[in-house]
Amino acid sequence: MFDTSTPAVVFKLDPNVLHHGGLGVIRSLGRVGVPVYAVHEDSLAPAAHSRYVHGRWLWSPDPEDAEEIRYGLMQLAQRIGRTAVLIPTDDAAAIFLAEHGDPLRMWFHFSQPPHDLPRQLAGKDTLHELCRRLGVPCAQTQLVGAWDEALEFADRVGYPLVAKLATPWQPTDRRVRSTTIVGSEGELAALYQRSGRAGLLLQEHLPGGPGYDWFFHGYCDADAVCRPAFTGVKERSYPAHAGLTSLGRCVENESLLRSCTALLEKLSYTGIVDLDFRWDERDQQYKLLDFNPRLGAQFRLFRDSAGMDVALAAYLDLTGQRVPVGEPEVGRRFQVENYDPLAALRYWTRGELELRSWVRSVRRVHERAWFARDDLVPFALMCAWMVCRAVARPWRRRTRHPELAEPRYAVGRNHESGRLGRW
Repeated sequence: MFDTSTPAVVFKLDPNVLHHGGLGVIRSLGRVGVPVYAVHEDSLAPAAHSRYVHGRWLWSPDPEDAEEIRYGLMQLAQRIGRTAVLIPTDDAAAIFLAEHGDPLRMWFHFSQPPHDLPRQLAGKDTLHELCRRLGVPCAQTQLVGAWDEALEFADRVGYPLVAKLATPWQPTDRRVRSTTIVGSEGELAALYQRSGRAGLLLQEHLPGGPGYDWFFHGYCDADAVCRPAFTGVKERSYPAHAGLTSLGRCVENESLLRSCTALLEKLSYTGIVDLDFRWDERDQQYKLLDFNPRLGAQFRLFRDSAGMDVALAAYLDLTGQRVPVGEPEVGRRFQVENYDPLAALRYWTRGELELRSWVRSVRRVHERAWFARDDLVPFALMCAWMVCRAVARPWRRRTRHPELAEPRYAVGRNHESGRLGRW
């Protein structure tokens, strides 16, 4: 039994209408009776229409305007009328709270890692430097400032390469994915040209295979004690081998668990965390690929026998309640149903997946990102968004001009200069 009288706010700055992590928080907290407020960039955002949403607010500020964000959150706090728990679901929100959140503590409860740590962890180049300093195994990485540097790195490590945006939380051209596998010099040249001033980081491609991609999710309290903590395997991703988890499975891995909790304690990290690793057969090590200082979109993959996931654990700890301790539900599977069929198609064309194997894996899923029998509207709206995107994609390709690409934060922006709107 929990005290659920304190409201919670799902805080995100990335204008991604189909962000399923926020919906996971709404359902996780809402099902135990917590009043959850949803902040969204579009009135038809699927997560905003969950039956577990207590209040809906239309807002899409410039993620680089700290004053505007602070003012908007103060407005929201006044409308809620009491102190609430604030849970960031993207890098930009986590970085804002760490660097500019102190004046908001009279209205919100949220984790307080060292001020400069989330930006350092979320930045791909700064994370690489931190890994080298702490002796954490990681892939070879280089921030590219000129084309000659890109060619030199490619010659040194060979193709394929992994190309990432150095600061993925900042607004950029939608044609550039945060992570892309580059198979040739021609592909690298095209990506380098498209990335422009976004900042491109190249990373060696670690040989992979089934069971090689791992992640760690946990919640660290004010003393950097990580509880609960989970490890799992990324079985499929979209795009294939270089994107978000479309199908994951909870698997125990004591050695990875110990190394992750030791790293978080060394960093004095507090809050929810999502780490991505790949096993490198060449030197028998787990290489850290990404460090997300916030909730991972697939966090509902992980739950323990006490009913805890990282969002509920954060809520209980931030409201001064005891976090029950349980055993991870090993074997639990989570699917993102709008992306997994697309991912499976790509794996099938590569000869890495059979139709029968895909069907079997889908039947064994315990929870899905969108579909839930007790909360059907978000699933229906997600399907509508996916159909609209599929229909509009050919027209966007015909009319898009590379010099006219709008920054991502402009999409769905409220007309009143980023102020909160209610619907």
